[in-house]
Parts: sequence; C-alpha cells; structure tokens
Amino acid sequence: MKNSIIIFILCAILGSCESSVKKETEANEEKEELTIEGNWELVSFYNYQDNQVVDSFKTNEGYRQVKMYQNDKVMWSKLVPLDSTDWFGYGNYTASNDTLIEVLEYGSKIMNQVIAEKKQFVHKLILEKDRFIQIELDEDGNYVYSENYRRIAN
Repeated sequence: MKNSIIIFILCAILGSCESSVKKETEANEEKEELTIEGNWELVSFYNYQDNQVVDSFKTNEGYRQVKMYQNDKVMWSKLVPLDSTDWFGYGNYTASNDTLIEVLEYGSKIMNQVIAEKKQFVHKLILEKDRFIQIELDEDGNYVYSENYRRIAN
C-alpha cells in the first residue's frame, strides 16, 4: 500500500514537472523572433473580394518560384515550364510587422521592363515561423491577391 502511494506521488510530481517544462518550451518558442530571412518557395495563391479569400489554388505541376531574403537583399526566380521567358529579380527589401517592401534593381529582360515602370512593390505581410503570405493591395488598400510561401531552408 505504501509503495502504491509513493509511486502515485512520484508520478504526479513527474507529470507536473513535464507539464511545466512543456509550457516553458512553448513560451520560449513564442518569444522567438519571426524573420523573413531565408529561402522560400511559392506553394499557392489566394484571390480576394471584400478582403476575404474567394478563391485559392496551388501552383501548377512543374511551376516553381523561389525567393531568398538575406541581409536586406531579395532575389527571386520563377520557372514556368511552358514559357520560355526568363523570370528573376534582385534588389533590396524591408519587412516590418505587417508590411513587406521590395525595391528591385534589375531582373530578367521581361522584369527589367516592369522595373522601368515600377521599382517598388509594397505588400501586406503575414509572417509565421515557416510560412508567409504577401498580399497585393489596390489603390484603396483592399486585398487583391496573395502569394503564399513555405520556408524551404534557413
């Protein structure tokens, strides 16, 4: 009987300690600063109406778009198997709590035509540890569409 009581008390203490360690670990993970630095792959898109998602779709088979953020620099490339046009861009970026700004310096031939008209791209940013969403806004600040990325490396 005494052994059963002792075992019960030890189990209760160990369970309490494990719960405390788990809570502390979760709290530390929440404190971990989120950063966009690293490598990301585009996985899907959202279309919005009245700032609500009305359509979502994944990237097509073989399509690949990767973004790399490091030391205030951004570089991205896109592979569209059915299109012979090269797509890439390079420039600077800043990211805050809810805004991502990319200012492109140069890119592929087609992208340089875009950059000649518009160098700065401002997006609403939703950042999580291993995914981020960049949302294109219209002139009134309404959501238009988003590119949704997952982290592929740190």
